[in-house]
Amino acid sequence: MAGNIVIKGARVHNLKNIDLEIPRDRLVVITGVSGSGKSSLAFDTLYAEGQRRYLESLAVDARQLLQQMERPDVDSIEGLSPAIAIQQKAPITSPRSTVGTVTEIYDYLRLFFARVGKPLCVQCGREVVVWTIEEIVDVVRSLLAGTRILVMAPIVVKTAADYRERLKELAREGFARVRIAGEVHELPGAIDLEQTQPEAIDLVVDRLIVREGIDKRLADSLEIASRYGDRIVKLEVLESSDAETRELVFSQKLACVQCGIALSEITPRSFSFNSPEGACTACGGLGVEARPRRHPKEKEQRAKRGESNSSESVDEIANAIPCEVCKGSRLKQESLAIRLEGRNIAEVTGMTIVDALDFFNRLKLGSKERVVGQKVLDEIVNRLSFLLEVGLDYLTLDRRSVTLSGGEAQRVRLATQIGSHLAGVLYILDEPSIGLHQKDTARLLSLLKKLRDANNTVIVVEHDREIILAADQIIDMGPGAGVHGGEVVAQGTPEALMADHRSLTGQYLSGRRNIEFSQPRKGSGGFLTITDAREQNLKNVTAKIPIGTMTCVTGVSGAGKSTLVMDVLFTAIIKRLQRSPAVKAEAFNDLTGWEQFERVIAVDQTPIGRTPRSNPATYTGIYDPMRSLFAQLPEARMRGYQAERFSFNLSGGRCEACRGDGVVRVDMYFLPDVYVTCDVCKGRRYNRETLEIKYKGLSIADVLDLTVARALEIFGNIPAIHGRLMTLFEVGLGYLHLGQPASTLSGGESQRVKLARELARRSTGRTLYIMDEPTTGLHFEDVKKLLDLLRRLIDTGNTAIIIEHNLDVIKSADYIIDLGPEGGAKGGQVVAVGSPEAIAKSPSSATGYYLKSVLAQNKGQELSINR
Repeated sequence: MAGNIVIKGARVHNLKNIDLEIPRDRLVVITGVSGSGKSSLAFDTLYAEGQRRYLESLAVDARQLLQQMERPDVDSIEGLSPAIAIQQKAPITSPRSTVGTVTEIYDYLRLFFARVGKPLCVQCGREVVVWTIEEIVDVVRSLLAGTRILVMAPIVVKTAADYRERLKELAREGFARVRIAGEVHELPGAIDLEQTQPEAIDLVVDRLIVREGIDKRLADSLEIASRYGDRIVKLEVLESSDAETRELVFSQKLACVQCGIALSEITPRSFSFNSPEGACTACGGLGVEARPRRHPKEKEQRAKRGESNSSESVDEIANAIPCEVCKGSRLKQESLAIRLEGRNIAEVTGMTIVDALDFFNRLKLGSKERVVGQKVLDEIVNRLSFLLEVGLDYLTLDRRSVTLSGGEAQRVRLATQIGSHLAGVLYILDEPSIGLHQKDTARLLSLLKKLRDANNTVIVVEHDREIILAADQIIDMGPGAGVHGGEVVAQGTPEALMADHRSLTGQYLSGRRNIEFSQPRKGSGGFLTITDAREQNLKNVTAKIPIGTMTCVTGVSGAGKSTLVMDVLFTAIIKRLQRSPAVKAEAFNDLTGWEQFERVIAVDQTPIGRTPRSNPATYTGIYDPMRSLFAQLPEARMRGYQAERFSFNLSGGRCEACRGDGVVRVDMYFLPDVYVTCDVCKGRRYNRETLEIKYKGLSIADVLDLTVARALEIFGNIPAIHGRLMTLFEVGLGYLHLGQPASTLSGGESQRVKLARELARRSTGRTLYIMDEPTTGLHFEDVKKLLDLLRRLIDTGNTAIIIEHNLDVIKSADYIIDLGPEGGAKGGQVVAVGSPEAIAKSPSSATGYYLKSVLAQNKGQELSINR
């Protein structure tokens, strides 16, 4: 579709009334420094309006069932298509969510196993088959002509008295024979037999010889036997006079004919770990043993800081022991007894994507199974193929969604969208290159171009050099961040941007600006060494990390970087420093050198808060000393106000009309909910008495509205507050408001707020910093600031271990551990170690292949490397 998307007067967040035209059916990259307004333009303006218009096109009764969106602050947007957003922030935080459930593959698997799976007895392992009368007749007709058969019904009685009474009833109903303990007896004479096991009675319904013309009589006899035998039919077969008799047992219900154990009706819910029909009763479908919850006082403290307690179950499950009953499969034994080619559904979801695809491609269905299962099988194969196409072949379908990196979560959703084959849609992606090695960037670009070539408009918020250079058009936001941004600095092709001297991005792309090398550090001479790590896909990895340096752990996606650094190393060190008791056996042989650290600090990719109540002040700990400061003021002491009085999360000081939110939600039925500024506190969150307490003329609400830079001027003489503010300022967040809701922060801002909180802690030079892709959401200029901060930390004797794909960070490392050679089962090995130059010379290192050109560019010469 030709034409442009025309935006006029966009004022969302820090956007300064911008006018912009974006070409349709093109790959467009929006870039710029963190906080410059990229997400405000892409998601809060374009996506919000596109989604809102689509929902408004639906009928009223449909709209009331869907989440409605407010109209963004923009004069007009023309040429807009229905919009789909694929963001960094995964909305699913439930520990029950897996790769299989997010992609809906698990839903198809449940249906497939319910229709095609073969149930086995949970006790004896015998296959449980449900027979129809017609199928039993066909089995009999397949026997040799002249074969003698007895059609019998098993009669179950519990006591001798019941046994005799039941035989009398059968005699009165006209039956002449029964088989007891393998011998046939006439009725009613069998009633007087002494029987030690009265339950072993088979009612003889008919005696037949296999020949033409017996079908109707046989079918009638089978129906009678099924009725009296509780839907179980026995046939005693004698094929010739010199042959031994053999017994055939047929069940018309889902029950083992040998053990008598009945199975419940097999439905897709039988395989759902979120349903009582399928979930393991011991663990409730979580797959792990229950762990102690947080102490109530800790929950209360988190609430005061505005932090959510909702993630605790995720944290507990990540470190919990697998359930002893289901062994982590989450399902009942009855559900696991249903198999496909000898595998149950848990074993199938435990395969990697590439192995699962191979399993289903080789699966052969019978004629009956093909009728009911072929379409479902095709859908499973297609969706697995899309996951393979986005480079996630190493993931398993049972992988918990909360353990995915931001980039992996985005690519999982991207694979789902590619499979939908939509056209004429506006796709908006937030840094899809996160967690992606340079080796896989070409594959990602191919997918983005495939979406574009299907007549879709693809808008990507991105900082990756290769993706920016591959764009049809670039929109560079800036010139600064926060109040200093919100403008379109430059727009055009990559060549045009590099020629534009106003564009900071263009200067880095053209090489006029660069992130300079730092002198390598030798460290203290000591080493942190972990020996034979074997968690997940790690294959007895031994890593020797020099203390007092910055070490980068690199490798392709799924190589085992996060497993080695976060799951094994960090967990082991923090347990030793905190002297925590071992919950489960550690997956390595030895760990030395940890004694040289006083503490370990991890900065990962989890969000800083899931509610608007969380903000930079609460997350970094500025809020607590701020409230204590207000409580120590003369007026507050005279009134008896404690620090809790100045919390908008607790009764007493907050505005009760809005419960400290500052806004009141009005339910508009089928229209979007309307948020109205509280008419009691006027959006200031606190009651009038609390706001009367002022420090330097500012109330607690005024302080939360300050920027970090302005707060530094006011609280510069208070150490408990000044240190944290200064760290926020040094990571480039001087423009942020202290009370800005965490839900409005960009990915790069959230990451740096987390980093600032950890860096603000007093360092003695014996701190180990562990970081998981700290460059997430950061522009070239922001990465430069981050590296300056990290170098200062290392220069004071601290140690940093960084999981990273950013080549500018990798080239600045003192030491590199490169894992690979591939992802998943083909990874988990140390490919190369050493300085950036040593890695670049390694012929087996995928990271080194891309690093050598960066080193050559920075040094102004080509490296002589034979590959």
